[in-house]
Amino acid sequence: MILNERIGFEIELLAPAGADRGTLAERLALEQGGRVVRFFHTDSEPSLVPGMGHFWHLTPGFTVHDSHGAPLASLVDDITIVADLRRDMQPAIQAAGRHAAGPSRQADEHSYRILSDDARLLRLIADHTHPDTPFARVLDDVGVLFGTSVETIDTVRRLRDRAGASIAMATSLARGRERPCEIVTPPLSRDHEAALEMLLRPARELEFTVPVEAAVHLHFDGAPYRSVAAFSNLVRLFGHWREALHVALGTNPACTRLQPLPPALLELVDRPDAAGLAETERWGGLQTAAMATGLTKYFDINLIALLTDRPPRDTVEVRILPASLYAADIVRRAAFVEALLSRCIEPRPFPRPTGADPSAQAAELAAMVGIVHTNVKATTR
Repeated sequence: MILNERIGFEIELLAPAGADRGTLAERLALEQGGRVVRFFHTDSEPSLVPGMGHFWHLTPGFTVHDSHGAPLASLVDDITIVADLRRDMQPAIQAAGRHAAGPSRQADEHSYRILSDDARLLRLIADHTHPDTPFARVLDDVGVLFGTSVETIDTVRRLRDRAGASIAMATSLARGRERPCEIVTPPLSRDHEAALEMLLRPARELEFTVPVEAAVHLHFDGAPYRSVAAFSNLVRLFGHWREALHVALGTNPACTRLQPLPPALLELVDRPDAAGLAETERWGGLQTAAMATGLTKYFDINLIALLTDRPPRDTVEVRILPASLYAADIVRRAAFVEALLSRCIEPRPFPRPTGADPSAQAAELAAMVGIVHTNVKATTR
């Protein structure tokens, strides 16, 4: 199966007990004659503090470079991967009590995370903290900026400003959090399957597995969809055909950050065009109105980048593919998505399903883009 578009892939895996994402990074670098560079990966997590929606955090990530210095992939944590870690911890919990599941200092002095309730402060911290800083000195360099010293309380290092307001704290990774491994590729323009298999074959040999909540995300260039017609077709496809897409792609029902597009967004794109307005005016108005429907990145398709003229990463992210350890599986599903997205670029409105049965709708979608529908489930080989 051949892909034609420039696509970035995110593939969620889990390292076996006793290994971590760094293990795979070192193996890839060895095979490709390259090197591994440690960096801080930024993400957010739900907060247990009343009135605070989430914390931002930095965790250890690894970028693998080939023999020429070009990045092959980054390997990072994904906080949605939890079920396998809980299952694997059950024997220890039963043997040693509740405290066995809590945070503990790792043998690796770099296995920690830095948390803040302000993304701006976290960016400042990342800019002034070298990724190789050991836990015993983490946040010290940032403390110099604020003229304060880091407090150490048991396994927590905390930094406040001179008025006592919290800036950030660092703590050990929870047990097992070094094992989730999301492989993030740079945009691939050709030989997609070979490039992915180069990353996944070593993962299989190291006995990485597909975790319970896993998914594959595809990032397509956003530029072709920056028009009223193309954006509206994306919304119609992922809104009206949601169940069919899940059937056709074998979407993992255990994924925790998927949801249907807001009904208000579907109503918005199905309204008649504003008469007499130029395309740029209509597009700008649609961007503003779409943002007001409650869109975030955590829908079946992430359209957020299209709603601003200067996004950090101008992509359309399709989030409903199941994970696999085999490149052929991923590319086959990606080809189906690629064909559907190409249809969305056409000026004709994307049609609605003709029937109510999701399996029949999936076959209808496949016929629409000339692909044989096989109703493929996630690979378990």
